[in-house]
Amino acid sequence: MAVFTRVTEPELVSWLNNYSLGQLLELQGVASGIENTNYFVTTDNGRFVLTLFEKLAASELPFYLNLMSHLAHHDVPCPSPVANRHNQFLGELNSKPACIVSRLPGKSLMNPEVIHCAAIGEILGRLHNASQSFAGTMSNAHDATWRAWAAPQVTPFLSPQDAALLESEVAFHGAHTLAALPQGVIHADLFRDNVLFDGTNIGGLIDFYFACNDSLLYDVAITVNDWCMGTDSTLDEARTQALLQAYHAVRPMQKEERIAWPIALRAAALRFWLSRLYDMHLPRENELIHAHNPDQFKYILQRHIATNSNVIWL
Repeated sequence: MAVFTRVTEPELVSWLNNYSLGQLLELQGVASGIENTNYFVTTDNGRFVLTLFEKLAASELPFYLNLMSHLAHHDVPCPSPVANRHNQFLGELNSKPACIVSRLPGKSLMNPEVIHCAAIGEILGRLHNASQSFAGTMSNAHDATWRAWAAPQVTPFLSPQDAALLESEVAFHGAHTLAALPQGVIHADLFRDNVLFDGTNIGGLIDFYFACNDSLLYDVAITVNDWCMGTDSTLDEARTQALLQAYHAVRPMQKEERIAWPIALRAAALRFWLSRLYDMHLPRENELIHAHNPDQFKYILQRHIATNSNVIWL
C-alpha cells in the first residue's frame, strides 16, 4: 500500500471545511502512488483525488497546480485543482502540503494498440499547443547539468561496459543538445501508467509533477519510448507512426526536429536509465520510490544507438 501519510475520516472532514465540496461520503487509499500519498475522495458533490506531497516543497507546487488548471481550461483532460475558500489550490494536511483535484474516468492501459498510440499523439500535441500560453516556468531537474552530476555517482556500481556506455552517452548529449528546437512546458513522464483510457478515449492525463520547460521533441521521444516500444527494445513501427502522425497533425514538426529525432530518442532513454540507476543504487533516506529495473532503458538506449532510430513521420 503506497499510502505514506495516514489520513483519517475526521481529519479529512475538518480539512474539507475549507472547501465547498459537500459532505464526505467515502475515503479510500490509493495503492499505486509512487512518490506521494493519494486518496480517492467521494463527496455528495462528486469524486476527487486528495494528494499529500511527500517530497516536493510547498514553494515548488504552484507551478504544477497552476499548469494543470491552465491545461484543464484549455480542453486538455487532466486533473483540475480545486481552490479552497481562500482561492488557493494548495493547503496543508497532517503537516504535508496537500491539494484536492477532480477525479478522471478510465484506467491505465498496459498493452496499447495502434488506435491508442494515435490518441496519445493527438493529446500530446494538444498539450504542447496549450502549454505555449502558460506563463509559469520550471527548469528540468534531469537536464544536462544533472546528467553530468549523476553519472559519476552511479559509475562505481556499473560493469566496465556499462560505465563506458554511460560516459560516452553523457558526452554525446553534451555535444548534441536539443536547445535550438521548439521549447515549452512538457509533461516529461507521459508513460502508460500516467494516462487513463475510458474505452478507446482518453479520460485524462495524470501525474504532472515532473513537468518542466524543455524541448517539445524530447517530450515526444519520452512518450514514444514507452507507448511504442516492443518487447525486443525496438520501436514498433505501426504504433510509432500512428503516434507521430497524430501528433504532427496537431503540432506540425519542423524539419530540424525530424533531423534531431534519433538524438531525442537517445536523450530520453538516457534520462530514465540514469535516473533508475540512481534510484536503485543511491536511494535517499526513507526513500518512497519503488525502484524500477534500469536495464529496460539501457537496452532501449543501446538499440537506438545501433539502429540510429531512423523512423520518419510521413
